[in-house]
Amino acid sequence: MTRFGRFSCCVAATAALLVVAITTVQAAGAFAVGACGAYGFAYDFPQSDAENAHAAAREKCSGDCKVVPVTKACAAYAIDGANVCGPHGYATASKLGAAQNTALQQCYKYGGKECVIRAWICDAKG
Repeated sequence: MTRFGRFSCCVAATAALLVVAITTVQAAGAFAVGACGAYGFAYDFPQSDAENAHAAAREKCSGDCKVVPVTKACAAYAIDGANVCGPHGYATASKLGAAQNTALQQCYKYGGKECVIRAWICDAKG
C-alpha cells in the first residue's frame, strides 16, 4: 500500500470513529414518574429524537405521569416503601449517586418515612 493509501485509510478510520463518538455523546433520554410508584424510562435515543424518548418513557408509565428530560445525565425516583401511593421524590444529576441522594431527600422532605430508590437510569454514560 502506498503512503497516500495508508494516509487515506487512517483519515477514513478517524472520521468514522468521530462520527460514532459524536452520535453517542449526543443522546437523549427521559424518565417518567407517576403516582403509586409508576415510572417509565427511555435512554440513549439520538439527540434529534428527544420527543420520541419522552413519548417512550410516558408510554411505559401508567397513569398521569410527569416526564423529566435526561440528557447525558442520570435520574432517580424514590418512593416511600411504607406507603407507595404517598410521598415520592425524583432528581437528575451528572452522577448516579447524586441523583439518588437528591431523590431520597425529596421523598423524606415531602413526608416519606421509609424512602427507597424505586428506579434509576443513566443516559449516554451519565
